[in-house]
Amino acid sequence: MPTMPQDSPENSTPDDQVTSEKHQRFDDNNALVQLVRFTTVGIFTALIDFSLTWFFTFVVGWNRQIAKAIGWVFGTLAAYLLNSRYTFKSEVNAKKALAVFTLYASTFLIQQFMYWVTNAPLLALGFDGTVKDAISFVIAQGVATITNFVLQRVLIFKKD
Repeated sequence: MPTMPQDSPENSTPDDQVTSEKHQRFDDNNALVQLVRFTTVGIFTALIDFSLTWFFTFVVGWNRQIAKAIGWVFGTLAAYLLNSRYTFKSEVNAKKALAVFTLYASTFLIQQFMYWVTNAPLLALGFDGTVKDAISFVIAQGVATITNFVLQRVLIFKKD
């Protein structure tokens, strides 16, 4: 009696077929799929960061650098949790959390520097208040996002 090939649809369960079809549509390890997910998470968590930065600067009246630091902490925490599970399909664990924290701490310094250094040129160009801070935020966030995606994909959440 001839045997059926292992990957024949007749020998697979409905769950296997659904899983197989899903992997044909979206490969979770594909750089483009991960980039789209990373960008989606990044936009959402940047809104958290910017909202808190704006709130503490313009409503509470705190120094803009302190407000930015608070926004960054909450945005970064949300980004790590969402990117671990949604973007890179990885377990949240202490080793990866420490690696991401170290990466984010280094880009935090760059982001803070860029947020600070863009202030004077934007004022000189006639920008002020929320518009100036939004432009500074986008510049600083853009550099951090690109750096974080590349380093997280290549070093932290690489597939073994």
